[in-house]
Amino acid sequence: MSDFVSGFWNGYVTLITLASIFGCAVVLKLSTKRVAAGEKVETTGHVWDEDLSEWNNPLPGWWRWLFYITIVFALAYLVLYPGLGSYPGLLGWTSRGQYNDESAQADAEYGPLFDKYLKQNLKMVAADPVANQMGQRLFLTYCYQCHGSDAGGGPGFPNLRDNDWLYGGDPETIQATIANGRNGFMPAWEPILGEQGVKQVANYVLSLSGRPHDAVLASAGKNIFASNCAVCHGPEGKGNQTIGAPNLTDRIWLYGGSEKTIMETIAKGRHGVMPAWKNRLGEGKIHLLAAYVYSLSLQGQK
Repeated sequence: MSDFVSGFWNGYVTLITLASIFGCAVVLKLSTKRVAAGEKVETTGHVWDEDLSEWNNPLPGWWRWLFYITIVFALAYLVLYPGLGSYPGLLGWTSRGQYNDESAQADAEYGPLFDKYLKQNLKMVAADPVANQMGQRLFLTYCYQCHGSDAGGGPGFPNLRDNDWLYGGDPETIQATIANGRNGFMPAWEPILGEQGVKQVANYVLSLSGRPHDAVLASAGKNIFASNCAVCHGPEGKGNQTIGAPNLTDRIWLYGGSEKTIMETIAKGRHGVMPAWKNRLGEGKIHLLAAYVYSLSLQGQK
């Protein structure tokens, strides 16, 4: 339930809600037309195909009473549940409270199973088929939106099935990444290097991974890279997992490896955020998730 910044909005929502419900009842009452026995029913004046007329018959009684029942139901609901501004309802129900109750029930039921695997090291859990099935279900619930249901990733979201890692692919580092999140930042260099400098560095970066490039531009970009980029990516461009700087000598690109995309990355920078999950999932679920992701990378090595 939203917290109102002033009492005005609480009263406003309450008034609009109740006025709408009672307005429906008034309109229904005024629209109800009773026809006395023997009284002729008039048409609405709409005629089709010369003799097909629309009659102004009153609404059926069952329909009217069904509408009245829905109005009574709405009023009863608003008395029992929140819906009138900040009024909590007689039952005191909240979506947060229901979520907490269901989470507590699930923890009580599945907590011992999570604790069982929590006592095992991540490599042992990764080799357990049952644990991997549990980790996969957790992944498909919490992680697929960014990394894909097959963990193949997408532009800006890492592929978790290979053995290329920005921050390291050992089980403990994967677990730390899931628990604490990551905040990757690549500054925008166009204000410093200019358009031509960006193009030169981009071609040098392309040369590091053996991709087609302009040799003249790459030669000029090498010195610029050494002065500005090597501090993060290393003098040879092999990256730095301590700060999440990617290896530029392979053919794996988080945002794309075309000259245009690389220039865009250098010119405008990138800011990637991996949220921290420790407060939401807890230690047991993160342990299973980390083991599952680690098992995917093992499969990618085969």
